[in-house]
Amino acid sequence: MMTETDRQAPNTIRSGFWADAIRGLIDISPLMAGAAPFALLLGSLAVQKGLSPAEVTLMSFTVYAGSAQFIAIDIWQTPVPILAIVGTTLLVNLRHLLMGAALAPHLGGLSPMGRFLTVSIHSDETWAMALRRAQTHGSPGVTPGYIFGVFVLFYLQWPFWTCVGAISGGVVDDPAAFGFDFVFPAVFITLVIGFWRASRQTLVVLVSLGTALLAYHLIEGVWYIFLAGLAGTVTGGLLFKGEGVSHG
Repeated sequence: MMTETDRQAPNTIRSGFWADAIRGLIDISPLMAGAAPFALLLGSLAVQKGLSPAEVTLMSFTVYAGSAQFIAIDIWQTPVPILAIVGTTLLVNLRHLLMGAALAPHLGGLSPMGRFLTVSIHSDETWAMALRRAQTHGSPGVTPGYIFGVFVLFYLQWPFWTCVGAISGGVVDDPAAFGFDFVFPAVFITLVIGFWRASRQTLVVLVSLGTALLAYHLIEGVWYIFLAGLAGTVTGGLLFKGEGVSHG
């Protein structure tokens, strides 16, 4: 016979899911507001290059990589340089291998399919939010509800605003004129400060920064993005070797 506790359990689960989803939406809302003008601009630039609103929206759904999409649109021409676009996109997004590896230990509360979908649609912003949540709330801070509120909603808004920009034209010609260009750096500076726990982490940041600057000036292309992340990862691995993954 089903007890009163058994009958209440599904409602508790649903309540917890939506509470975490709302919390996630609140956390990611400032970044969603900052991303919207860039999605509008991407859509506008894409139609100027000859893509239809449907095509650029499909690109945002499938590629879902703002920096790589802007680079692809910048070099877009007829005939389309497919190899150049694919190679550049791959290089820019290689950092997600490192980001996914850092995020994976905090997704233990998800099913295998849930973990796969999460890392498939994660971005710089949602990744940082999830790690921050894991650090401040411990396990299971990154719950299915929180993933929905942060990852899924942030993912869906990108192609939505891209489509709006493609249909309406140059709604936002220059995000920097409104200060939107500083939204992401400001948030990430705040998150990095929040992650700070030990003086050794200073070295990780400095190595990443130094590598990015050197690669930017010495190597043509966008290698500095991946190399900076790789250098920081290796440095952190050497400094914190044997200490395990921190959950709180």
